[in-house]
Amino acid sequence: MLRLIGMLFLLAVGTVVHAEVQSKAITYDDEGTPLTGYLFWDDALSGRRPGILVVHEWWGLNDYAKERARMLAELGYVAFAVDMYGGNRVTDKREQASEWMQEITADVDLWRQRASRGLAQLQASDLVDTARIAAIGYCFGGGTLLQMAYGGTDVKGVVSFHGSLPAAPAEVKGKIQPRLLVLHGQADSFVAPEVVTNFQNALEAAGANWEMDLYGGARHGFTNPNAGEYGMENLKYDAQSDTRSWQRMQVFFNELFGV
Repeated sequence: MLRLIGMLFLLAVGTVVHAEVQSKAITYDDEGTPLTGYLFWDDALSGRRPGILVVHEWWGLNDYAKERARMLAELGYVAFAVDMYGGNRVTDKREQASEWMQEITADVDLWRQRASRGLAQLQASDLVDTARIAAIGYCFGGGTLLQMAYGGTDVKGVVSFHGSLPAAPAEVKGKIQPRLLVLHGQADSFVAPEVVTNFQNALEAAGANWEMDLYGGARHGFTNPNAGEYGMENLKYDAQSDTRSWQRMQVFFNELFGV
């Protein structure tokens, strides 16, 4: 009997140790550019589940973006942190980040294509219910996802956290399929008030299903605890806005996926 109890205990301990968020690197490419993204999932769950694409800030695919993907896996999703730059390029220098970002954004079609290559990796996972996919993005990543939405990407919803706000072009009227949730710091000096107004008006003209939440006093990067380390006055973490925006995202996903 004692031996049996001991075996059951070891099995239980083994289960606890194994049942946790897992991750793996996935290599892929975009027209010859080698890319490496990271898939995160909770192996305590079985069966297919909703998938979430995570697009990083202009700094590159750093630990912050991966941590957000891990947090999504803890919520029961399969998350894929996409690589938009390739070559394991990550920086903490504004000039370098701006240069890399401009390389991607100079051609809108190629910009959307690069993000779509990452989405394809998520869709290919046998853990993902491909009928239930959404995406989140930070800073440059938020703008990336809005461009994907304008380009007809096949996801149910998009969440932009302190993202750039490219206006929807006139030709996408009636064609924006994903629901859009934009979480924006009211004190973000990177995005002028007239840009915000133009962004909103363009979404209305396009007939998009959208919502924009403003966080009073919040600056750019309000979700990133490391925002203040980059030496830019407009970058500042805001714990309250971080918590509230993450909660709003969860409600949004529950609505999208019928949870």
